[in-house]
Amino acid sequence: MNELLIKIDHLKKTFGDHVVLEDVNMEIKKGEVIAIIGPSGCGKSTLIRTINQLETVTDGKIYVDGKDITDKNIDINEMRRRIGMVFQHFNLFPHLTILENIMLAPVKLSIMTKEEARENALKLLERVGLYDKASAYPKSLSGGQKQRIAIARALAMNPEVMLFDEPTSALDPEMVGEVLELIKELAEDGMTMVIVTHEMGFAREVANRVIFLDEKGIKEEGTPEEIFKNPQSDRLKDFLSKVL
Repeated sequence: MNELLIKIDHLKKTFGDHVVLEDVNMEIKKGEVIAIIGPSGCGKSTLIRTINQLETVTDGKIYVDGKDITDKNIDINEMRRRIGMVFQHFNLFPHLTILENIMLAPVKLSIMTKEEARENALKLLERVGLYDKASAYPKSLSGGQKQRIAIARALAMNPEVMLFDEPTSALDPEMVGEVLELIKELAEDGMTMVIVTHEMGFAREVANRVIFLDEKGIKEEGTPEEIFKNPQSDRLKDFLSKVL
């Protein structure tokens, strides 16, 4: 885990006059699983959305494999192929079958032929335990199943890193476990991941590193052991006392 994949350098993000993130510095190494925790509205989702430029940065730089992706001349779609994203609300296309949802991007971006994409999609459906849902439509699936399909769809692009924006917060409590189990399996397979989460037990169990975000920036970071058992700042102690 020494190979640097992503470097965030003095990142600032504003919406109008409102400063959401200021002077954020962060490194993500290959094979790392990073959990980002913190109170609602502190900029966690905005931070990971800047990594694939769904949000443009106001100031600072983001490097992926040494390339500055904030550069106006970069082919951002080329870069996004390497960065999988899983959203809170699944974002599946309702008019497409599950198989078509997973096949869409690799075929559209000419990464695979239709046949290769189909074969790949079926393998991924097997991996996420939903092979029997290939010809179903999203509306017939539970929330947990939709999120597992969204993960399979992101994996279809063979990304180098996966970003998860609160992947369980829109789910009923009994469906959270099946999604977290799948993310855990990806972690065991060595996938590089950045996960914004409210699930503290999950962050403690799966992450190599936990980042506590608050008041526009990173306030504390360390191993799960350091963050949860030996928090240094009063702000983190206060936050953990409310969520644990």
